[in-house]
Amino acid sequence: MKGFFSRISPKRAVVDFRDHWQQPTPHRWQILGVAMAATFCIFMLFVPDSQRAPPARPEIQYISTLDDSLSEEQIIAANCANQELKDALQARLDESAARQREAYAALGRATFIDVDAMQAEIDAEREAAEAETEGPSEEELALSVEQYCARATS
Repeated sequence: MKGFFSRISPKRAVVDFRDHWQQPTPHRWQILGVAMAATFCIFMLFVPDSQRAPPARPEIQYISTLDDSLSEEQIIAANCANQELKDALQARLDESAARQREAYAALGRATFIDVDAMQAEIDAEREAAEAETEGPSEEELALSVEQYCARATS
């Protein structure tokens, strides 16, 4: 194998190409054109389909789910009803998560894990994350929702 690679030389390849190109062959340019076209076709096979042309523009269809005949008060009332439903669902999810945490804490105590220290660490991390968060607090959001819903009744 070592002998095979010792006979390969880029310099020798360039010299061989030059010598062969300088011979007076009547179909030299046609052969070069066919070779270039074949090389181009082979390279184009490796180009992914997504790179060949820009993607087609998507067709956008707007769907209106809001009745045009509703008044602003009716829209606000529907939004408030939906918010109450969302709050009730979130309360149920929070309650389920609390029961799950209690079950894991009981399992941890049963396997002699210091659950109280872990909970204190989690609470400290949660408080630090809440302190870093920008934006309105939960109380401010609740107040703004109440004010928004109060506009429906006024």
